[in-house]
Amino acid sequence: MGKTIAQKIFEAHTRDTPAPGNVVLDLDVVMCHEITTPIAINDLVARGMDRVFDPAKIKVVIDHVTPSKDTKTATQAKILRDWARRQQIRDFFDVGANGVCHALFPEKGFIRPGYTVIMGDSHTCTHGAFGAFAAGVGTTDLEVGILKGVCSFRVPETLRVNINGLMPKGVSAKDVILKIIKELTVNGATDKVMEFHGEVVAAMSMEARMTLCNMAIEAGGTCGICMPDLVTAEYLWPFIKDNYPTIDAAVADFAKWHSDSDCVYAGEFNLEISELVPQVTYGFKPDEVKDVTAMEGTRIDQVYIGSCTNGRIEDLREAVKIIGGRKVADGVRGILSPATPAVFNQALAEGIIQQFMAAGFCVTNPTCGACLGMSNGVMAPGEVCASTTNRNFNGRMGKGGMVHLMSPLSAAAAAVTGKITDPRPFLD
Repeated sequence: MGKTIAQKIFEAHTRDTPAPGNVVLDLDVVMCHEITTPIAINDLVARGMDRVFDPAKIKVVIDHVTPSKDTKTATQAKILRDWARRQQIRDFFDVGANGVCHALFPEKGFIRPGYTVIMGDSHTCTHGAFGAFAAGVGTTDLEVGILKGVCSFRVPETLRVNINGLMPKGVSAKDVILKIIKELTVNGATDKVMEFHGEVVAAMSMEARMTLCNMAIEAGGTCGICMPDLVTAEYLWPFIKDNYPTIDAAVADFAKWHSDSDCVYAGEFNLEISELVPQVTYGFKPDEVKDVTAMEGTRIDQVYIGSCTNGRIEDLREAVKIIGGRKVADGVRGILSPATPAVFNQALAEGIIQQFMAAGFCVTNPTCGACLGMSNGVMAPGEVCASTTNRNFNGRMGKGGMVHLMSPLSAAAAAVTGKITDPRPFLD
């Protein structure tokens, strides 16, 4: 019987099988940020185990509140900063060099096909876009990962998601994943790997695939995953070119991780997107989704473009198609946070930052702050935000605030009209 990509990765990394259905995996990468990791660090120190399994395999960033906004967040950052220095962790990204973790770490070439990756952050599933098994974990698992380089998992089932058709004008990966979550519901992929297939996925850029996998957790998925291919190899080529004679050789090697044609899936979900329209959330759950045409006219107070879901250069290029030459509507605050310094610099070089600022946007440093209501865009009670982030939970971006999730194109259209608006007419 054939194997899924997740089964192949598990098989290649199994250290131990302590109980049927449970395995202990060797880890290729342990990622850390300043919100969840300091708790693990302090516990290790208290237990007299202040050490790491391999400094080269630990990647560290201060990204959720940066620069620190108060004593508490400054203390969290200091714990992480001092620990990274103490453990001689080379890949530590502090203020000025830091970016949103799930955009920065792939950009640095830290994720490869077949890798096992953990982080104390639910959107670690983003990295499955590279054909890796990547999962968010709790503090205890993170602590063990830091110390021993292993993590225990139940062997996951896999849900195959087939996305076919032609991507309509004005529709993006964000709209596709919102539609999938709507149909599957927030529990539809619980404890499963969501394995994305189809002609639409094959045609997507790595940035779009990361958006797709980023929100697998919102359907309950442990990890979103794509088959590594030429698109993957081209993205990673600057980092892997010394390992392969040609890029085609890399693609051929990546194929060993592909799910076999005779593997068994726990289920299969099919989506034809040729008639799909932009999608927008309307309630406090990621599966409460409607066509943008059903939400048109809904007032907003703020527009936020950024995050690990939609803060990459491709997202900014899409948004500026509508923002460029226009102004943010009266009474609306526009906030742009490029996901990494490299994205910021590229957007500067292309004149994108200047166009956002000319439109009236506040452009901030790379940070996760607004997405989880901690800094750089927190809403007041009763306010409404059109956001390119990944969660619309009650109070997510500020107590009493309402978040409508949407694509960068839809967010840009909302910014210039002051209400939720179908972006497609702007593209004619």
